[in-house]
Amino acid sequence: MDRNHYRFLARWWLPAPPAAVYRALERAEDYPRWWRQVREVTPIDDTAGVVRIRSLLPYDMTFTAREVRRDPHAGVLEIRMSGDLDGWARWTLTPDGTGTLARYEQVVDVNKPLLRRFAVPGRPVFRANHRLMMRAGRRGLTAYLRTV
Repeated sequence: MDRNHYRFLARWWLPAPPAAVYRALERAEDYPRWWRQVREVTPIDDTAGVVRIRSLLPYDMTFTAREVRRDPHAGVLEIRMSGDLDGWARWTLTPDGTGTLARYEQVVDVNKPLLRRFAVPGRPVFRANHRLMMRAGRRGLTAYLRTV
């Protein structure tokens, strides 16, 4: 097992129809408005941007996100990442009762030297940090969806 390789899966139930959730998620430049751990999104062009994130632990991670798939009919948004994280992330949205089930998958290799240095002892902490970030993202998006 590569100690710098991570697979994450999160499922968010959101109280809005899939089309509304999709519109919010496809506007990455707005993420900092509702997801406090997404500190900055700087567009490069229509399909790419530089993203800076920071959760509970005192380090920033920066990566370039490039759109791979944007399919509103299937409810799929997918990016490739390069930088402190190399890999991909995908949102898949499906109707669920009166709301939406948002499935977030991420498969990445960590390149940030500090995290690579502490890969073995830090792995449980890094995974917990990611869970906290995702929990805050769900709460933030839920609140944001009530305002749009």
